Amino acid sequence: MKRPSLTAWIFIGMAAGVALGIAAPEFARQLGPVGGVFLRLIRSIVAPLLFGTLVAGIAGGGDMKRMGRIGAKTLVYFEIVTTAALFLGLAAVNLVRPGAGVPIAGAAAEAVAQPPATWISALEHIFPSSIVDAMARNDALQVVVFAFLFGAACAAIGEKAAPVVAFCSSLAAVMFRYTRYVMYLAPLGVGAALAVTVGSKGLGVLFGLGKLVLTMYGSLAVFAVFVLGAVMAIARIPPAAFYRAVREPFLIAFSTASSEAALPLALENMENFGVPKHIVAFVIPTGYSFNLDGSTLYLSLASMFVAQAAGVHLSFGQQLLMMLTLMLTSKGVAGVPRGALVILTGALTTFHLPLEGAAVLLGVDALMDMGRTSINVVGNCLASAVVARWEGYKVG
Repeated sequence: MKRPSLTAWIFIGMAAGVALGIAAPEFARQLGPVGGVFLRLIRSIVAPLLFGTLVAGIAGGGDMKRMGRIGAKTLVYFEIVTTAALFLGLAAVNLVRPGAGVPIAGAAAEAVAQPPATWISALEHIFPSSIVDAMARNDALQVVVFAFLFGAACAAIGEKAAPVVAFCSSLAAVMFRYTRYVMYLAPLGVGAALAVTVGSKGLGVLFGLGKLVLTMYGSLAVFAVFVLGAVMAIARIPPAAFYRAVREPFLIAFSTASSEAALPLALENMENFGVPKHIVAFVIPTGYSFNLDGSTLYLSLASMFVAQAAGVHLSFGQQLLMMLTLMLTSKGVAGVPRGALVILTGALTTFHLPLEGAAVLLGVDALMDMGRTSINVVGNCLASAVVARWEGYKVG
């Protein structure tokens, strides 16, 4: 018989946690340390993963220099589309408010330290006085700023920085494998987190999670139809032919919740679609770090969901600051299952929101991961076609 996948085990853990919370709430409430250990391991991933992936990616900017115009157009397009995804998610979560009335961390919410109150203090907070201190506190935004500057310095001095870049690339690879090991504990962490939540708060908390899943899939559908559809219309990309080209990579990404699993077929199909090989080979792999539309939309939804559930009111300015943080930190999301959970954990830490929210969200994360990963793949395939059209090539 075929062994159950990690996703299947997570669903099993989720169901077991809910059942235990209903049947034995007293015992379920004692399982907090199990979820706590899992959360601590997840937090240990954030800083080294962000640092390794961003430095290795940015220091590879020598390739972007040589490509010149294509690299600049690609990055401009990535920023425009991921910003649209973030703000669409922010609008949806403020409209639907799926976290309202979901008491995932009532006690923690009362002691929440608010993000910096003014733009001056917020701007000052972005820049680290010590990268070691920023990593120790898991301040994702400060780690990202340091990694961007460090990566740019490596790219500027060229060959002399090769050992450092190689180390960062190896560090990223090691952290991906480390993440995989930690995720083996996900079924236990999920089951314990949901057992504690249901045992303490009752079944009402699950209604809010259901609203979050529906809100995310509705937002992804709106994004695919209106944002990506508008991009195809502006770039004059034939929708039917594009759909045929991305159908199989989409299904692979949806079923495996891994962008990497869909990468070979995505490269092949977009080349057959008419995108030149040098553009496909540059845009799609670069997009795996810089253009994760589904993940960025999810991050804005999930972070605000936790704030709403914790009873923390964030002003519009504070929400914009959080979106800026997510816009930067999401660049380090790799094409691996549940990579967005690492970034979400970093954002919650940066804004002093309760990490219990991430544990509860993990209970439905496998379901949401399939949707956001498949949109990531579609968005990157479309990006390669847009850049090709921008360069004057005919596609489709």
